[in-house]
Amino acid sequence: MRLILIVKVKITFLGTGTSQGVPIIACPCLVCQSKDSRDKRLRSSILIEENHKTYIIDTGPDFRQQMLREKVKTLDAVILTHEHKDHTGGFDDIRAYNYIQQKEMDVYASERVQQAIRRDYAYIFTEFKYPGIPEIKFHLLKNELTTIEGLDFLPIEVMHYRLPVFGFRIKDFTYITDANYINEQEKQKIKGSKIIVINALRRESHISHFTFEQAIELMKELKPEQAYFTHISHQLGLHQEVEKELPSFISLAYDGLMFDVE
Repeated sequence: MRLILIVKVKITFLGTGTSQGVPIIACPCLVCQSKDSRDKRLRSSILIEENHKTYIIDTGPDFRQQMLREKVKTLDAVILTHEHKDHTGGFDDIRAYNYIQQKEMDVYASERVQQAIRRDYAYIFTEFKYPGIPEIKFHLLKNELTTIEGLDFLPIEVMHYRLPVFGFRIKDFTYITDANYINEQEKQKIKGSKIIVINALRRESHISHFTFEQAIELMKELKPEQAYFTHISHQLGLHQEVEKELPSFISLAYDGLMFDVE
């Protein structure tokens, strides 16, 4: 009898908050003052673990705190969705892994995002490098299947107002953040995913993010077995209250939530 080995992919939500995180500095609202740990949201990012390899999607301003919280001892690759600071603001802390692993960090990003990193972290790329700066190796990320350390990442190009942003499908899992429009061609890549993560910023309309209702309607259209909302602002409401409004197959993600994907 031939044995079939199924390798599972472990997903951990490192952060599920919007660009300012939750709580927002000095905000007196009920959500920002909540004692529920699920209402404490660092900037959006996920950790992916498969076959002793570890990947992170986005290095926001909370990257250091997230890595310490989850006790991530090794990191094989960084994948960037886009260049906004809430997704790249912790990039400098990659250098901790340079020191521990004694090698460059593989970073996958589009040409536009690479240019932004070169601009925002210019000291990394100078001819005469200051000791201890991050050491990285860029890999060009295009809108085509990319294999990273043996794991397939299928980019999904979504629109963040007028800015193209990459989401990713890994096996039967799709992760999308910072979007308010997905064309039909890109939706075809998502269809059939058993688990989908999508941004749902708030209830009111927003120029560059899906609203709560828009995200629900999109998940009803795509019909995953399970959906999670991320990139959540304090304006959406208390976690325990919002959960009651959702269809049975949709939940709000929260920092530290984990699940496996086959």
